[in-house]
Amino acid sequence: MSLPPLAEAEQDLPGLPATVDSVAVARLYGEPLFQLPLDLYIPPDALEVFLEAFQGPLDLLLYLIRRQNFNILDIPLADVTRQYLSYVDQLRKHNLELASEYLLMAAMLIEIKSRMLLPPKKTEDGSEPEDPRAELVRRLLEYEQIKLAAAKLDALPVMGRDFLRAAVHIEQSLQPRFPDVEAVDLRDAWLDILRRAKLTQHHRISREQLSVREHMSIVLRRLQGKRFIEFEHLFDVSRGQAVLVVTFIAMLELARERLLEITQAEAFAPIYVRLAYQPS
Repeated sequence: MSLPPLAEAEQDLPGLPATVDSVAVARLYGEPLFQLPLDLYIPPDALEVFLEAFQGPLDLLLYLIRRQNFNILDIPLADVTRQYLSYVDQLRKHNLELASEYLLMAAMLIEIKSRMLLPPKKTEDGSEPEDPRAELVRRLLEYEQIKLAAAKLDALPVMGRDFLRAAVHIEQSLQPRFPDVEAVDLRDAWLDILRRAKLTQHHRISREQLSVREHMSIVLRRLQGKRFIEFEHLFDVSRGQAVLVVTFIAMLELARERLLEITQAEAFAPIYVRLAYQPS
């Protein structure tokens, strides 16, 4: 009998299995296994699977009630207790320590059921006695609200799980750019100088010719050779309010003609004045 070309090639190459490894159902000590042994023994508990995982007794009890659409305010304790004990019996076979919490709830269910079978005791004020299931219903409703709230919180986007924080490197300029001086800041600085001038003013009767051009030259001479001067240092408050007004008008004219630069590092910071050009 002739062999297929693939089988003949495999016979020519030593160390390769006679059958392709991709169809093997398992590996035993590194060797491919193509069918299960006839004497293979699988323990009964080896393939047992719990389809539902619960966070505690209340979680299991709420699951049994919601799965069968029972009214949580009128729980049929006989059916629920029977199903609950069936699950606890399975749990006791695998984890007795964990089953103790569920056994405590089972005892509570049986105790409530026994109280419902007994005739209700009359209260001292003659009102209707409380339903034995009332406390259990309250705990179940509170647990369900907390569980729903936890599910809503878990559905929110979480950094590292649903999204990553973007990191972008922005190259900053080495030369800081100072913000422009607003008209309101300039007005406030001027009013502050006027208030200081009124504290040192004198009553003097004299006739003085004030020239804006002359004070423009004075301001330029004071700024000559200096990087900048603080705004208030350009005014001589001892010479009276008239000189202050003319000096301020002269400075505004120089700024309008772009001979001066008025800057401020940040809001409410001191205002500085400097020459807008460098003399040759």
